[in-house]
Amino acid sequence: MQPLHIILLIAGYFGILLFVSFLTNKGGSNADFFKAGKQSPWYLVAFGMIGASLSGVTFISVPGWVEASKFSYFQVVLGYTVGYAVIGTVLLPLYYRLNLTSIYTYLEGRFGVYSYKTGASFFLLSRIVGASFRLYLVAIVLQELVFNAMNIPFWVTVTITILLIWLYTFKSGIKTIVWTDTLQTLFMLIALGVAIHYISEDLGLSGGAIFNFIADSDLSQVFFFDDWKSGDHFVKQFLSGAFIAIVMTGLDQDMMQKNLTCRNLKDAQKNMFWFTIVLTIVNFVFLALGLLLTVYAQQNGIDAQRDTLFPTIATQSGMGIGIAVFFILGLIAAAYSSADSALTALTTSFSIDILDIEKKYDEQKQVRIRKLIHILISILLILVIITFKYVIADASVIAKVFTFAGYTYGPLLGLYAYGMLTKWKVLDKYVPLVAIATPFVGGAISYFSSLWFGFEFGFFILILNGALTFFGLILIRTQKH
Repeated sequence: MQPLHIILLIAGYFGILLFVSFLTNKGGSNADFFKAGKQSPWYLVAFGMIGASLSGVTFISVPGWVEASKFSYFQVVLGYTVGYAVIGTVLLPLYYRLNLTSIYTYLEGRFGVYSYKTGASFFLLSRIVGASFRLYLVAIVLQELVFNAMNIPFWVTVTITILLIWLYTFKSGIKTIVWTDTLQTLFMLIALGVAIHYISEDLGLSGGAIFNFIADSDLSQVFFFDDWKSGDHFVKQFLSGAFIAIVMTGLDQDMMQKNLTCRNLKDAQKNMFWFTIVLTIVNFVFLALGLLLTVYAQQNGIDAQRDTLFPTIATQSGMGIGIAVFFILGLIAAAYSSADSALTALTTSFSIDILDIEKKYDEQKQVRIRKLIHILISILLILVIITFKYVIADASVIAKVFTFAGYTYGPLLGLYAYGMLTKWKVLDKYVPLVAIATPFVGGAISYFSSLWFGFEFGFFILILNGALTFFGLILIRTQKH
């Protein structure tokens, strides 16, 4: 597949997104940008959230992870189901009862302004880095497939990537994203199905033979109970999955902003229920694809591992233009369905939580400030992604995403757990110190436990940092309500 063909494919794809944006950009008010007027159909939100949750990292990294980790990641996915149940039964009722636009305003009412700003700041840091991780991975793939051959530098690739997102989100934000994410999720799932069809056909598998092949393979081992010190141990992975879901969805403005566009709590809960079922199935199918890709590479002498496995086979194995076309479409769809909502959520959180525009300005000035913040956040994402090119050496990005999340979402987990499980107040002005100290203490504990005892926290670091924040807040507590 020639670079020009890929560019035409990308242009056509974004032409569709811009057309959808045009159809939904009727208002452009802050109510549309932040909450879509609370008129989003729950089934569209549920379907669109699949793509936003998976992202380009899942599309590339999860299949590439199978060779080294087998199906151990599915232990994390099973943990997600518990986390999503907590979101649907505990967090969503709270958010709807308080009628929140930004979920971090809960912290202001519970603890005070310092806690509120701390929670929002940790989200902003988490989402900027997390979204940049995801977009970096996609930009690298596009650079290798297309832009290197055209002598276009990496920074131009990244700038074009962010500019395209800005173009279809700048006016109506989340109102547009509810619809574009639905379309992008559809493209991604079609690409997944097409890839499995091509690979299994080349391996001589069809129908039920695929399921038997996967079940009989050593690579399909899901549960790991042997070494409790290992980061792959079931208990660590399952519990980490539950808490990752709670913090990276339930305590994340990006994901919750979509839920808060539903008409009422009942619709939002239906969305979360069906989202959980479909997401679990889709993640398993991605792992199955990874197994098939690994076996195909071994049988055909293809030297590609981890994040290069899927792109290499889809575009350079001579399997045909069909799988290449759908790989590119699926990759772009997976990446942008996550990145566009991240850009909108970052704009929302900074405008409302940090600048307090709803409290300080009239509607007209709020819109002007929001548009400026949208541009500035876009520029910041470009700078961070370009920086990653020089600091990321590991071949598997998904592990880095979850590890980093353990350090930045850990304080959020501790804050919300303390707020909802106790009735104690805290000395609000000291909350930032507790939140900032937590990742350093957690990192030291993780390092020395591995060095001295051979115990690897893995994704469990999220729970450790949440617990450290919780106990740090106990130390600065005041009287009960």
